[in-house]
Amino acid sequence: MASVLVAMSGGVDSSMAAALLVEQGHDVTGVHLKMADTPSGIPGKGCCTLDDARDARRVADLLGIPYYVWDFADAFHERVVDDFVAEYAAGRTPNPCIRCNERVKYTALMARARAAGFDRLATGHHVRLSTDDDGTVRLLRPVDEGKDQTYVLYMASQDQLQHSAFPVGGIHKSALRDMAAERGLVTASKPDSTDICFIPSGNTAAFLGARIGRRPGRLVDHDGTDLGEHDGAFAFTVGQRRGLGLSGMPEPRFVTAIEGDTVTVGRREDLRVSALTADGVSWTVAPPTPGEEGLTARVRYHGERLPVVVQLDGTADDTTMSVAFTDDRPSGVAPGQAVVVYRGEECVGGGTIATTSR
Repeated sequence: MASVLVAMSGGVDSSMAAALLVEQGHDVTGVHLKMADTPSGIPGKGCCTLDDARDARRVADLLGIPYYVWDFADAFHERVVDDFVAEYAAGRTPNPCIRCNERVKYTALMARARAAGFDRLATGHHVRLSTDDDGTVRLLRPVDEGKDQTYVLYMASQDQLQHSAFPVGGIHKSALRDMAAERGLVTASKPDSTDICFIPSGNTAAFLGARIGRRPGRLVDHDGTDLGEHDGAFAFTVGQRRGLGLSGMPEPRFVTAIEGDTVTVGRREDLRVSALTADGVSWTVAPPTPGEEGLTARVRYHGERLPVVVQLDGTADDTTMSVAFTDDRPSGVAPGQAVVVYRGEECVGGGTIATTSR
């Protein structure tokens, strides 16, 4: 049996991850990460409030395992919150959940766990692992496809995966809640976390505006027609329809591009993209081979996986790639988001979208 550090967010998934590992006979220790100072009593935040820390402790006490709270607030603010603001200020649309896993919740905690002597880090992510005869570990989609979280773990390396455990990936969420209730866990019926944990109000534009300030720019139509001025491009995202302040247009308008302080709107068909480039690319296993068939890609957390052809940049580390959609074309693809590549049910890696082509 292994010594396992379990990241306990205070939700049902991580609670059951800890419970299952205890039942399997592992030496389990629970840890809650203090990151954002989110007020208590806000439904759906689910990982960063004082209530969440208390729920995690109550579960750990019931399971009879050691429990600690580690302060990752400075790292979280610097690597996730500051990055979030900087990306919006640059006209991109970041995914803070990916940054959190990439820089804090998974990667940084993994390093801390291994430095402390734990054999594995376990989380409540809905993903699965399989190991080949040669020791290669593969990151697979969970049995509950509606809860698939491979999208936010595409950056996991082989070394990290070999020291990871994801106990709930083989269980449907409804069954997981039933199992938690049977064990008397206080988190059994707790709502899943939603929205952005460090923006308690849910008003992203107000949060960004207070940090970036008023930055007037132009709002233009797809044909170059000037439609007026806006107070800041950070208040817009690619694919947005509501809140544009446009009326009397012959057909609905959507944000199709953000370049500097200029926001371009267009028709629904203008949202479709045929290809994209990505940087900061990493692979969980060997990257796709030239001309490899059968690959799919996802450009948003719970988006559909679409057939693609992937071309790497040809450098030794393959940190940039081009992705061409061979069948359906996705819409509302925003630079700053992630594109994640799949080989069947396996997540093979991904990167940050840099540019798109229509």
